[in-house]
Amino acid sequence: MTATQRATELAQAAGAAAQDKLAEEVLGLDVSDQLALTDVFVIASAPSERQVDSIVEAVEERLSRLGAKPLRREGQKEGRWVLLDFGDIVVHVLHSEDREFYGLERLWKDCPVVVMPESRPAAEA
Repeated sequence: MTATQRATELAQAAGAAAQDKLAEEVLGLDVSDQLALTDVFVIASAPSERQVDSIVEAVEERLSRLGAKPLRREGQKEGRWVLLDFGDIVVHVLHSEDREFYGLERLWKDCPVVVMPESRPAAEA
């Protein structure tokens, strides 16, 4: 089983929104074979809590325009690791230090990568 087209589209939109806010290492992973609850994890990081919040807001705004609203949001108060559950996709926005510590990519390394849009130079964003 692979991620649905809708999940892939939402993941790519979330990735683009994160990149627009200068997120680091934006990655999409197709977890549909491993989890029954969602199809794609989008993982992004930022070096500060303020930037984590900015990325989260941009992702929510972009996906809202596509008709997707988060079913659940966790961790926003602390601003270190925010999880946005949109059903088809789950977006993880982590502080860079927390991303390195928890290593989500290592935990899900067997999952296929979902191609994210290429990041644009800051002058074009």
